[in-house]
Amino acid sequence: MLIDAHHHLWRIARNDYGWLTPDTGFLYRDYEPSDVKPILDAHGIERAVVIQAAPTLAETDFLLSLSEKHPYLGAVVGWVDFADRDTPEQLDRLSRHPRFRGVRPMIQDIPEDDWMLRTQLNETFVALTERDLSFDALIQPRHLRSLIELVGRHPSLRIVINHCGKPEVRDWQAGDANFNAWQAGMTELARHPNVFCKLSALPTRSAPNWTTATFAAYVDVLMTAFGEARLMWASDWPILERNGRYADWFRVARQLVPESAHASVFGGTAQTFYRIV
Repeated sequence: MLIDAHHHLWRIARNDYGWLTPDTGFLYRDYEPSDVKPILDAHGIERAVVIQAAPTLAETDFLLSLSEKHPYLGAVVGWVDFADRDTPEQLDRLSRHPRFRGVRPMIQDIPEDDWMLRTQLNETFVALTERDLSFDALIQPRHLRSLIELVGRHPSLRIVINHCGKPEVRDWQAGDANFNAWQAGMTELARHPNVFCKLSALPTRSAPNWTTATFAAYVDVLMTAFGEARLMWASDWPILERNGRYADWFRVARQLVPESAHASVFGGTAQTFYRIV
């Protein structure tokens, strides 16, 4: 089973996205299952994971309602307020839905780099662990140190790093100080068997006209660190289209990942991690 482990759907009129404004250009319109399903079908992709794009419980319920109507939506990753005392009860409510699998706070938009280490958030991380729900870590390189500490505090929490940790591909060269720091952080995180990683968003972190060679060093790092059993490919559609096309990113990723690992990276890992049927 081929799986796209990360894509988004939204309706502008719901009016809780915040970051979606007319300035975002082509992204400022509705993206519905009917828009992405033909793309998935063209690549033989049977299931996809839809990820939150708004910091509200209402959007999580909206995505869950879409999954009831569209079987290709194999898992939903939503949002909860990590600081709210009622969050464990909200997780119980959401978990009653058969497609709910975990949550993603929008860490990259939070000014405080150490936000995830706040004491008042610990109860939510414990609640996720107790309910066997996943934590999608939307981080940038500046958060690597904090995420390493968080993993040490919660060694049983199922974590998946979004978008390769968002390395600055457009500005970095393999072997320079920033690349080496990112490699060291990702390698340290991969030492923990509960930490997975999504092979996604490299195109949007890159300069235009990227090629297979643009991403080779990054994929080598991730394959070496996480291995095929903890690395999962994802499109990050429609945001991907800011700097690339679905077909091109899918093709390049399959060229970079060893063929012997395709079954895992392009399906098996996501199927196991998100318990997709």
